[in-house]
Amino acid sequence: MSRVITFVTGNIKKLEEVKSILGHNFPYELRSEKIDLPELQGEIDEISRIKCKEAAKHIKGPVVVEDTSLCFNALKGLPGPYIKWFLDKLEPEGLHKLLAGFEDKSAQAICTLAFTRDENSEVILFQGVTNGTIVAPRGCRDFGWDPIFQPDDYDKTYGELPKETKNKISHRYRAVDKLREYFVDSKKSSASKKS
Repeated sequence: MSRVITFVTGNIKKLEEVKSILGHNFPYELRSEKIDLPELQGEIDEISRIKCKEAAKHIKGPVVVEDTSLCFNALKGLPGPYIKWFLDKLEPEGLHKLLAGFEDKSAQAICTLAFTRDENSEVILFQGVTNGTIVAPRGCRDFGWDPIFQPDDYDKTYGELPKETKNKISHRYRAVDKLREYFVDSKKSSASKKS
């Protein structure tokens, strides 16, 4: 496999966060490329697999795509994978107000990373979930819905937490860490087969 894996994103902050979580021991070079992939409808896993295959057609090599969902339990999982569009139209204040008529303010932040070696290979999913509560916006607004998501066992939103703390508990951290373990373990097993 190529020494380079392409992470499909045009968001430099997301790339920096993922590289920070992967650390210096990650056995591949992660580069980013912005590709306009179709915005699909469906379940989280299905959307991730299809987006990954589409990206692999463009890249012609190893690729990782990310799909992030914010699922409100009172709304039976909505906005879910459509959070990008909800956030664009409603902004953090409007997202918070969606739950005004509900007692249940609990939510799940879900990050799904999909990896494939090429367009003809299997797609492998790595999913991270962080449970939390939807609150009135507080903190930094430079990362989507961070100001309204307060992870369980914390009294601050993602937007208020220091980046180092968020990177250790976030849904993205959990998914990226599973991806990192997969590649580190694969590298170890291929090294032991050669010896």
